[in-house]
Amino acid sequence: MDPECARLLPALCDVLADPRQPVADDTCLEKLLDWFKAVTEAGSSLLLLQDHPCLVELLFHVLKPQDLSSRILSFALRLAGIFAAQENCFQYLQQGELLPGLFGELGPLGAAAWAAPSVRSGWIQGLHSLAQHPSALRFLADSGAVDTIFSLQGDPSLFVASAAGQLLVRVLDLALCGPAEGHISLQAWDWPACARKIVCHLEDCLRSEATPRVTQALHVLTTAFGHCHGLWTQGLWVQLSPLVARLLEKDPVPAPHALVDLLLSVARSSMLSSDPGLWETAAQTLSRLSPTQAGPLAAGILKLQDCPQALRIQAFGVLLQPLAFVLEATAQAPGMPGLLEGAAGDLMAVDTLPPSKSACVGLLCSALAHLELLQPLPQRPSPWPQAPLLAAVVAILRLCNGSAAPNSEAGGRLCAMLGGCVRVQRAALDFLGVLSQGLGPQELVTQVFAILLEYLVSPDSSPTVLKKAFQATLRWLLSSAAPPGCCDLEPYAQLVLGELLSVLRKRLCSPCWEVRDSGLEFLTQMTRHQGGQAGFRQALLASEVPELTRQLLQDPESYVRASAVAAVGQLSSWGLLAAPSSPEHAATPQTPLEELLLVLTTDSEGFPRRAVMRVFTEWLRDGYADVAEDPERFVARVLQAASGDLDWEVRVQGLELALAFLEQLLGPCGPSAAAPPGTLAQALQALCRVQLFEFAFRSLFDCDRPVAQKSCDLLLFLRAKATPSSNSQEAGDGPDVTSVEAALRRWQAGEQGQPLGELAPEAVLAVLRSMDLEALQDTLAESSDHVERSPQSLLQDMLATVGVLGDNEADCY
Repeated sequence: MDPECARLLPALCDVLADPRQPVADDTCLEKLLDWFKAVTEAGSSLLLLQDHPCLVELLFHVLKPQDLSSRILSFALRLAGIFAAQENCFQYLQQGELLPGLFGELGPLGAAAWAAPSVRSGWIQGLHSLAQHPSALRFLADSGAVDTIFSLQGDPSLFVASAAGQLLVRVLDLALCGPAEGHISLQAWDWPACARKIVCHLEDCLRSEATPRVTQALHVLTTAFGHCHGLWTQGLWVQLSPLVARLLEKDPVPAPHALVDLLLSVARSSMLSSDPGLWETAAQTLSRLSPTQAGPLAAGILKLQDCPQALRIQAFGVLLQPLAFVLEATAQAPGMPGLLEGAAGDLMAVDTLPPSKSACVGLLCSALAHLELLQPLPQRPSPWPQAPLLAAVVAILRLCNGSAAPNSEAGGRLCAMLGGCVRVQRAALDFLGVLSQGLGPQELVTQVFAILLEYLVSPDSSPTVLKKAFQATLRWLLSSAAPPGCCDLEPYAQLVLGELLSVLRKRLCSPCWEVRDSGLEFLTQMTRHQGGQAGFRQALLASEVPELTRQLLQDPESYVRASAVAAVGQLSSWGLLAAPSSPEHAATPQTPLEELLLVLTTDSEGFPRRAVMRVFTEWLRDGYADVAEDPERFVARVLQAASGDLDWEVRVQGLELALAFLEQLLGPCGPSAAAPPGTLAQALQALCRVQLFEFAFRSLFDCDRPVAQKSCDLLLFLRAKATPSSNSQEAGDGPDVTSVEAALRRWQAGEQGQPLGELAPEAVLAVLRSMDLEALQDTLAESSDHVERSPQSLLQDMLATVGVLGDNEADCY
């Protein structure tokens, strides 16, 4: 322990033990516990207590009848557990009867303080910490703590109840793990007494008619099989699996969600997944539970690597049931191939449709979300029913926007429940976008584009739904342009594109800024991927979209201006943004580069300026024509603007652009990173001309740490490139760097008004060699509050708040 902390510790213990002193806040106490835990993990708890008897005195003081805060009592219980986690320290505390006083019936258990949830939680956490060795196990068995843990499983505080279940698992693992684990019988009745007691308790809970008790047992078992991997878990499952299976005989099945969690936990366990009885129970559970309850189990089963094929088919059918009902209700099921056809013929798909709108919406959204996550997985069911799924999702979207015309009672019910439902629309559009990774018949793909256009055109589509529709449309357009596949969609996609650009033109003029923003994001991504395709270029240039995009650089909403900047950057990169020729633009900048420079220097919000810097960096790296004409002039102008920007992210992006310029001049950094002397000399002169060094050195002392870190990385990169010339200057013949170093010292002190002036390349290299950039990099890597977060600072703060240290102010952290 630090000497200063050791000096402050007795005073702190006195403060904590004094009920008259203001109670320390929970944050300080948590940090104090974290510190003690770190100290004990690094050394001996016994030596710590022997060297600092004030800690033991604090724990004994807690036992005295007094009006002590529940926070302090909880803290003391947890602290005792941390110390007692080491067996020799546990025995040391046992000698003074301290642990029975804290955790036995004579302690808080029988006092009024037990009514506070924080005390009960502290009691559980303290026992959880000390349950690390055989002595602790005997203590738990002899003190009656296990019975108290049983009762706390039903605690009104969910945090206490959950912690009690986790502690039971810890005790069970402690009783059955260790040197004798290999000799543990798989028969639970041969286990140690403490373990048998817990198993009997779990059996009683599983047999109970009270659902809360069943839930408690299922949660304990889920934790045990999820976190423990000893051989004893096999014996536990053999002992209790019949009782778990018997739960399915009850009507209704108790605690269905907890049961699903347990079965998935067991299925994921390498020790238990080979049990055939597990898969039988899982199959029965899928049959007994409603589609809403069984959905998570079905999805979990389908994500497993090894699972009986029959069970996988059954699980897939559960997820498909809601979509099968939609197809049947809209008279689209006949003729649909694949697994969905079987599900559509199952009467459960029709009979189990939830009667309420909220339940029906929840079931559909859950099924769509599970299928969306399943589609990209290599272990997804095969064959994958791509065509029926497409038909089902299109039908759902038509039911939501009112364009479906069902001719059945079930279809009418669906129309009434799903009409205008934004939640289902979002889920369906997300899944539709994922389905673009597969193939489909031309007729269905035509329907997909048709429904997407309906949503994009409809004035009833909410901004969030429009965003999802744009994203799904993008994915389908990009997939349709790919040559491999049964159906070549490129001609049809070209027809769709014309309509889509017409819709996009209208959406860019929407009064809702979220809609304008989504349209610009779509345009940016589409241009990024298709900007070189002749069909896309022709359609885009024939529309008014590029000019509207340019006008949105003046949008009143900063998010839209930032998206417009990104779109202008992409359009310009592909030569799709011609200079305006109308008279009203005569006095404004004519090139995209000048327009974006104007945004960088005049926009009042940070988002558009950051977007400009990202575009400029991309242009520099990609060799954009206007930049490639005179890269030095471009870099100089951008760095001049970025260096004075008040937004630290803009300055970081400026350094990123400077790094891209460095890489163009000197090559990328690598194992053989050094640049040839001739190349280095020319590069240094160019860097001096664009005043990159002044920007980088000034950024090195920036008050915003990310800026300084980026500058440090840039200068380290440059120094690595200049290494071969480090011996080029003879001793005593180096450049005069006095003025540069003096300016840097002033900047470091916060006086950044004076510029460096003209720099010679040799002086720059000399300064770089003299700076300890590695040490600065390490310093910058530390968190900004590393001093305030130190144990010494914590103790000082806690003492200062009660006036023990009058001349020390509390740190704010």
